[in-house]
Amino acid sequence: MMHKIRWILETLRVPNDNPELTLSQFEAFSKQVPLLYFILTTNMLSLAWTHRDIAPAYLVIYLPAVLSFVFILRGVGWLVARRRKVDAAQAYHRLRATNRLAAPIAIFCTAWSLALLPYGNGYEQAHVAFFMAITVIGCIFCLMHLRSAAMVVTVLVNIPFFIAMVLSGEPTFVATGVNVILVSMAMITILLTHYRDFRQLAEQRHVLQAQNRTMQVLSDENLRLANLDSLTLIANRRSFFHTLERRHAQAEAEGGILAVGVIDLDGFKPINDMYGHSAGDRVLVEIAERLKRFESETISVYRLGGDEFALILTAFDEANAMALGTRICDAIAQRINLGSGVVQVTASLGIALYPDVGENGHDLYERADYALYTAKRHHRAGVVVFNAVQARELSRQKIVEETLQVADLEKELSLVYQPIMDVASRRCVGFEALARWNCPTIGQVSPAEFIPIAEYNGRIGLITRLLLERALAAAATWPDDVFLSFNLSPHDLVTIEGVMRLIGIVEDSGFDARRITFEITETAVMSDFEQASTAIHLLRQLGCGIALDDFGTGYASLSYVHRLPLSKIKVDGSFVSDIHRRGTSFKIVKSVLALCSEMGLEAIVEGVETEEERVILEELGVRSVQGFHFARPMAEEDTHALFDQAKNPDAIKLRSHS
Repeated sequence: MMHKIRWILETLRVPNDNPELTLSQFEAFSKQVPLLYFILTTNMLSLAWTHRDIAPAYLVIYLPAVLSFVFILRGVGWLVARRRKVDAAQAYHRLRATNRLAAPIAIFCTAWSLALLPYGNGYEQAHVAFFMAITVIGCIFCLMHLRSAAMVVTVLVNIPFFIAMVLSGEPTFVATGVNVILVSMAMITILLTHYRDFRQLAEQRHVLQAQNRTMQVLSDENLRLANLDSLTLIANRRSFFHTLERRHAQAEAEGGILAVGVIDLDGFKPINDMYGHSAGDRVLVEIAERLKRFESETISVYRLGGDEFALILTAFDEANAMALGTRICDAIAQRINLGSGVVQVTASLGIALYPDVGENGHDLYERADYALYTAKRHHRAGVVVFNAVQARELSRQKIVEETLQVADLEKELSLVYQPIMDVASRRCVGFEALARWNCPTIGQVSPAEFIPIAEYNGRIGLITRLLLERALAAAATWPDDVFLSFNLSPHDLVTIEGVMRLIGIVEDSGFDARRITFEITETAVMSDFEQASTAIHLLRQLGCGIALDDFGTGYASLSYVHRLPLSKIKVDGSFVSDIHRRGTSFKIVKSVLALCSEMGLEAIVEGVETEEERVILEELGVRSVQGFHFARPMAEEDTHALFDQAKNPDAIKLRSHS
């Protein structure tokens, strides 16, 4: 019994245990209240109109006018109020106020309608019964989101109405009273079911909203992490390009200035190889920290990947961008303490400025990247701003790239051969095969132009295989004591399959593998030492020699020379130029020759162009050289003429000076 009483009291009370439910209840209820007051007003005015001539004026004019005014006023008030944002406390206050008003309004309307029941004939009395029935049903519908008010109205209207109908003694009225009671009970059952479902739905929506908020927080965090480099905790490549496009569009719309800088570390790979990848990671973190110190409203820093970083600069002209770039390069060049040792890296920086160049963000980045490429070739550890000269170079590069993509390489490629001479005997001991491309549309293209492009677009493998077959066929016509030196790209060594194809070409040619020297660069070794080492061992097992080309110009450590099965080292020509006047070059070449002697490696010196250089090199004990002083690269048929002249050293000497 007490349980039922508590349930009834709970039903007649506005709940306040769930703020989200209260707000949902208020939101739904506020849409229904104006309709409730509309029903009350129209029904009251309709009943007053039918009794206007038979009932007292205070019942059909004054009271309806006052009540209608109150109903209209409250209905309009709810219409206006529902556009305002309310919190849970305000919503509860409004619902509770309405719940308190439900009883007086129900009592007053019931008393007023029953006061009109004695007046008029059966039609007017039937209208009173209809008014009370339709009003209570309409109110239940309109109050379904405020269960307590609906229950109050049902009880306070139906009980007096049923009693009045029964006391009238009229069977039709009695049946109407019973009908309304039964329908009201059904309506209340529907109301309770609806309210329960509404409560569950509101609670589920609250849970879903909480989950959505959690998901949004997670989404925001995931978005932040997706735009953050996990190692250095600065913005990453994805963030860079997204920000760049947005800043470029803004600069284009506002006529502003925008600059992009691309930074690449010089000498980073040897740190990984000598100290390990964890040390390399610490270097990258430290470089990122140094770059972050430059960040401001107009400077943002990004890591593009590996040892490459980027800058986006706003409101920077060329002079300011150059000055900033110099400060950044100086900051990066400061030594880094790894605990196990102190290391130092430098940085090359390429910059491109809008509106000078760059139709879009990616276009601007490409220009900056090309400026970086120029910096690494000619101004290592320096800053280069993209200019008209580079624009012409880049335009030419794109033309070469597009032409190379569709070129008939078998017809257009050829080889020339530069002699490698024995200094003492002036005899040719070998030839280095050098690629040439004679394009029908753009003419002669230097290997320095098309080889990097072929490496980039993937045609280098085809070029290497095609030219190796031709070089082996030409070398087969030379004397047995003359070797072939053939250059390999780093891309030729990146896979075992690629190396095996080269081995297959050598074996199919029938040429003695011991007469072949494959030249590799420090870049080929540094890009992936383990794979390069495996490839070199396979070629050495075949019998081929391996020469490390351009030795001393890169960042490879002596550990590479020690750990690889090399047979020769080629000393770069930059150390030979004016060696008879440059003491530093003399000492470097002397040291390299001593190293080769200690390790049992043959040394070949490139770039010998004068007699003075030849004399110094011969005094240092150099045996093999190549350069314009002896002969320029020549066609295959000219190599045989060189052998014919081998018995006449003076003829060779005259040829070298011609």
